[in-house]
Amino acid sequence: MIKVNLLSVDRERVKRKAAKFSLGSIGGIGGQKATLAASLILVAAVLMIGWWYVSLNNSSKELDEQIAEAQRETVRLQSVIKQVQQFEARRAQLQQRVTLIEQLRKGQTGPVHMLDVISHSLPDTMWLTEMRQTGNDILIDGQCMTLTSLSDFISGLESSGVFAGPVEIVDSQAQPPTPTSAEVIKFTVKAHPLSTSVS
Repeated sequence: MIKVNLLSVDRERVKRKAAKFSLGSIGGIGGQKATLAASLILVAAVLMIGWWYVSLNNSSKELDEQIAEAQRETVRLQSVIKQVQQFEARRAQLQQRVTLIEQLRKGQTGPVHMLDVISHSLPDTMWLTEMRQTGNDILIDGQCMTLTSLSDFISGLESSGVFAGPVEIVDSQAQPPTPTSAEVIKFTVKAHPLSTSVS
């Protein structure tokens, strides 16, 4: 029987093809172009990565500066906010005081007006010694030289429109004259004011 070795022939064909490929692609001008192109691509990729890294680094620095600036601005604004809050609290206190003063002034309008009416109703020969409030009534003590001046005083109080109803004489006593003074009449009158108390 005859044996034929076919494997050796196939190995030679594979070796020849591999040799042709390696000689044509690597050893020739085409291989140099491919190496050059690959090198250029590699250099371009390195340059792009370097540019991208530098760009990111610069962007990171800018963001860090912006963050630091924003933090400084936040600290400054917090101090401004504290000042504004202090001013608002001060303004609220002042507003409360102004409101209280206005309420006190409104509360004083009636008594001040009543005292003004009483002082304008006094005749020349009369003076007051005391004025007090008992309940809703006002008691006025004073002295005068004649009963006419007391009558004029009561008429002036009744016509003022500040008091409700008639003004009453609670007490009147004539003090006898002395060598140094004329006759004096001590009196007490009662009136009921229309508005709030004088106190």
